[in-house]
Amino acid sequence: MTVPRIQTVRRAQIRARAGGFTLIEILLVIVIILLLAGALVVFVLPQQKGAEKNTTRVMLQQVGSALDTYRLNLGHYPTEQEGGLDALLKKPTFENEKMGDRWAGPYLKAGTTLEDPWGNKIRYELADKTTGPGETAGALPYKLFSVGPDGQPDTEDDIKLTPDSTDANASGSSSGK
Repeated sequence: MTVPRIQTVRRAQIRARAGGFTLIEILLVIVIILLLAGALVVFVLPQQKGAEKNTTRVMLQQVGSALDTYRLNLGHYPTEQEGGLDALLKKPTFENEKMGDRWAGPYLKAGTTLEDPWGNKIRYELADKTTGPGETAGALPYKLFSVGPDGQPDTEDDIKLTPDSTDANASGSSSGK
């Protein structure tokens, strides 16, 4: 009677051994997962940063085109009194009724937010109309830029709309200050 019991225990041990993993196998799987995670961090995260900057450049170009269309319709770029960039999305109140009739917006697609991928508002400033000695010919009559990932203006990571980035053949380069 003891012999069948020993055989039953051995069969159970063989089945248990065949169905499980050894510690070495588990550690090997963990090492492989960690290597894949490391590769993800090394290769994918820098790509995401570049994609955020490219997205911001494209957004600035779209807003720049909308500003140009606004100027064509109304004869001037939106002023601070008209709401700045918000005048591209909703009709501002004009003192002159004829100016209000010329507004043909919205100039940006519905649902467009005027924020960069880092959650900062896109900055828009009309340039001073008096030409100083430092101004270059062909400069835009406004400044349109993102403060970049650090959220601070006038730093190296700012992304600006420049005259050559509005050209269809341009690569969309940004100039940092």
